[in-house]
Amino acid sequence: MQLRYKSALLPDVFRAWKVLSEKISHGDHVMLYLDKRRKWLVKVEEGKVFHTHKGVVDISSLIGMEYGCEIKTSMGVSFLAVKPSLIDHIYKIVRKTQIIYPKDMALMLMLGNVGPGCRVVEAGTGSGALTSFLAYHVRPDGRVYSYEIREEFLKQAAKNIKKLGLDGYVELKLKDITAGIDESDVDCVMLDMPTPWLVAEHAHRALRHGGFMVCFNPTINQVEKLVEAMEKAGFVDVSVIEAIVREYKVRSGETRPQTLMIGHTGYITAARKP
Repeated sequence: MQLRYKSALLPDVFRAWKVLSEKISHGDHVMLYLDKRRKWLVKVEEGKVFHTHKGVVDISSLIGMEYGCEIKTSMGVSFLAVKPSLIDHIYKIVRKTQIIYPKDMALMLMLGNVGPGCRVVEAGTGSGALTSFLAYHVRPDGRVYSYEIREEFLKQAAKNIKKLGLDGYVELKLKDITAGIDESDVDCVMLDMPTPWLVAEHAHRALRHGGFMVCFNPTINQVEKLVEAMEKAGFVDVSVIEAIVREYKVRSGETRPQTLMIGHTGYITAARKP
């Protein structure tokens, strides 16, 4: 099964990312911000209200207002209506699988040399978070070909990608990528799957000269098998990286690292086809 999409005209969610207009319109998304821990992504629609523990918010009253404005709840508590980012949207997608953290997505994008106009093969699709991140960055002329073996995941990913307005840049495939890659002369093969070493030879054939293979895996045992397969397939410049981010609490006289942090999430392995 293949799900093919045609280019979309300015999707609703894209309007929230454009800087041509700062006014909020029907169909736009806003982030209701109370504080760092309490924020909600909502779609602006006529007659819509949103219930919070701080009272009811009349969402429809935001139409015609500017991003960054304050809106009061029925209890008189002020929220900010801010313009959501791509990551805000990705964090709120419906998930059937665990998604890759933004810190890892960003590093994978850089290591894969992915940018506007690139053609990227990806597997597995999962909930479509990485797929959406890639699609956003290959616009306006690039394309993401995403392989997934479970149909229920693919259907949910299709909904998530369309909701983000990125369906015009993605081709979803119900296919086992370990059986082969249909595309050729692609710029990057990016994998988030348990057995990426089974794809190394297929990836090498599918990539253009100078293209990259980038993989995300949670255990070092997977990385060992992957690196061996990459080198055997003819890849060079193999690197393995772990991204650890530590957030800080900043207050006058008591600035220090946060007590809790996201530690190990996975290893990123990248290699180049000469």
